[in-house]
Amino acid sequence: MDKLNTDTKYRASIYLRLSKEDGDKSESDSIGNQRDLIHHFLKDKPDIEVVSERIDDGYSGVNFDRPAVKKMIEDAENGVINCIVVKDLSRFGRNFVEVGKYIDQVFPALSIRVISINENFDSINGRSQSDNILLPFLSLINDAYLRDISIKVRSQLEIKRKKGDFIGSFAVYGYFKHPENRHKLVIDDYAADIVRDIFKWKIEGQSQQRIADKLNELDILSPMEYKKFCGMEYQTSFQTNAKAKWSAVAIGRILKNEFYVGTLVQGKRTTPNHKVKKTVTKPSDEWIRIENNHEPIITNEEFAIVNELLNSDTRVAPHKTEVYTFSGLLYCADCGNQLVRSSVCRNGKTYFYYMCGKNRITKKCTSHRISDTAITDGILVALRQHIANIVEMERILKYIDTLPYKSTNVKKLNVQIISKEDEVKRYEHLKTALFENLSDSILDKNEYLRLKYVYDEKQQSAELAITNLKQEIDKLIKNRTEETLWIEKFKLYQNIDTIDRKIAVNLINKITVYDDKRLEISFKYQYNFDLALSFIQSMEKEISPRNKVKEAV
Repeated sequence: MDKLNTDTKYRASIYLRLSKEDGDKSESDSIGNQRDLIHHFLKDKPDIEVVSERIDDGYSGVNFDRPAVKKMIEDAENGVINCIVVKDLSRFGRNFVEVGKYIDQVFPALSIRVISINENFDSINGRSQSDNILLPFLSLINDAYLRDISIKVRSQLEIKRKKGDFIGSFAVYGYFKHPENRHKLVIDDYAADIVRDIFKWKIEGQSQQRIADKLNELDILSPMEYKKFCGMEYQTSFQTNAKAKWSAVAIGRILKNEFYVGTLVQGKRTTPNHKVKKTVTKPSDEWIRIENNHEPIITNEEFAIVNELLNSDTRVAPHKTEVYTFSGLLYCADCGNQLVRSSVCRNGKTYFYYMCGKNRITKKCTSHRISDTAITDGILVALRQHIANIVEMERILKYIDTLPYKSTNVKKLNVQIISKEDEVKRYEHLKTALFENLSDSILDKNEYLRLKYVYDEKQQSAELAITNLKQEIDKLIKNRTEETLWIEKFKLYQNIDTIDRKIAVNLINKITVYDDKRLEISFKYQYNFDLALSFIQSMEKEISPRNKVKEAV
């Protein structure tokens, strides 16, 4: 590099940078310390006049996408400055390639004098042989240091995610960061009620757009505005209006967010490396999911119902604000397509009916046409009967719980456990004796190993039997309340006269319509229903000599 003119009066810009992301030590690398060091250095250099001070506080040196450094380079290109002073080259940048390009090509071409105090480098003196070796080496070290810091930070974040620590900048709408532990979240009662309303309205048949409109009509602050209202410095480039409003997209995000059932999902996005800031979405099987991580706002059942609805075709009819009662629940028995609602006008009266969607569009299936009234009446009758069966089932289950067979069986199983525990102890003694025989040379090593293997196998079998027996006891003595919570959900609707959207989506999975107008209804919790029925039938056999269950029935 050619020497710069030593008679030039230099208009210098001092450049200061600090970044916790780069692992800078706050004391030695603080902006104040950098400034003091540079001014002290320039004290006896009257040929250098400081005309500007450029500061990038909080910006990583991994690239040159920093406002102050860009402004400084612009000044250099425009001739506003002809000298740059930094504490060390790592302040200017930690990217080996980029720093080398500016030091070796750009600044010499612009006749810019560069002074790096800690490296004792001043471009006016040209490069000594040692500089030619040392400066690229230092840049390389700075680059490697940043890579090392990046790996450590990523590793620490990964550990936090796996521990269930929330590492987002802002809490999810409906929660606050815990005042004493910012990695834990607590429910924000006000916003949580809004979230519950959103799920409730969706279950009742309202579209995402209608829910958004309703919240805007009620002047409920959108998540973005609520953050600002709470004093958070939240900014986004997506905001186009002065005041952000609720939208169907925002409602959809809330309805699909597992966070509201207590599941923390993090690590969805990443960057290819520490030099590339563009984020990419990771495959879902690489996300970190921690269930039951925090207090839920929505039950798993509500979340499942809503997301089933979101996956169904439940578009709102024109000029309506809510979907029809059975939208997304009716299916053709032959082709499996959803039934669609239509109307016909006869003698001045409008009649509504459902028909196969495939038939309506392509005629490649039969019509499966059935009136809205027939559907509603048929389902109402079936639902009432199903609820009556469940109520009767509950009565029998309660009766079974009062029978003495349970304590008798528990005692029987306890005796078996004691027997198996004795068996385990016996094999322990046998293995001890075996070892003593080996020590006394009564057995050789092969005989010892063969017999020990046999005893180990028998001991493990006995231990497994103990585990299974204890599980049997748990099943017998477990409070049945948890197992029968689903019954309460049906009992809420024991005396219904009509079916609305909420009842339909809460109690019915699917309604299959046959061409001869038969209906096949799949109710919610069918697995639990079958399990309870199977239990009752098995108990009937168990106690049949005494006909206890039959007496109860």
